[in-house]
Amino acid sequence: MLKFLVFAALLLFAAPAHAMHISEGILPLPWAVAWYVVALPFVALGIRQLNALSRQDLSYKPLAGLMAAVVFIISCMPVPVPTAGTCSHPCGTGMAAILLGPLASTVIASVSLLLQALFLSHGGLSTLGANIVSMGVVGSLAGYLTFKGLRAMGASLAVAAFFAGIQADWATYLVTSVELASGIRGAEPFLPLLEKIMLAFVPTQLPLGILEGAMTVGMVVLLKRKRPDILVRMNVLEAREVKGNG
Repeated sequence: MLKFLVFAALLLFAAPAHAMHISEGILPLPWAVAWYVVALPFVALGIRQLNALSRQDLSYKPLAGLMAAVVFIISCMPVPVPTAGTCSHPCGTGMAAILLGPLASTVIASVSLLLQALFLSHGGLSTLGANIVSMGVVGSLAGYLTFKGLRAMGASLAVAAFFAGIQADWATYLVTSVELASGIRGAEPFLPLLEKIMLAFVPTQLPLGILEGAMTVGMVVLLKRKRPDILVRMNVLEAREVKGNG
């Protein structure tokens, strides 16, 4: 009787759930293992860099903790994409990569993805490697390289941060599409399936990428106004720019 009552309660009060990231069990085992192999070296290098920089600068570790919380919260905002077997969502890795570097951002994304897989049923353990590669490795690198490239060409801090946020987000979903198409295509040709998955993401990820660009600008500009010393220490700004010469 007790089991029946518990089951009835679950049916009455359960809310619809949508899997975040690449869902558990979607990728065949060989592909899941392959993405783990790709992800692990970046995570290992990131941990090594985090430890080294934390010893050099005591403020680095608290900033990394803050960015981990930001990435965790931002990437928990799902917009379901049923046709792709996953969800769209902001990522936050562009922001983290600008402030801490792409390797540290990869570690932050990995921790966020692991916690979401364990406690929120977002993504999964079998697909954790693939999700780290798309959101952590590629998203971080795309955001970081875009920011540094635009700054080298003379773009303002806000413009560079905006496009870094966009590129980090869109690059994440480009790679997610590749991972999904590679893993689930079976006998279907790769490119047509990849095109279908990418098109499925466009209605949600196009505006979400722009939103993430705006959020990245907001964070970086706020730090410039309130704590420019952090941006100088993290090599985001030069000291002369803080004095109003940039």
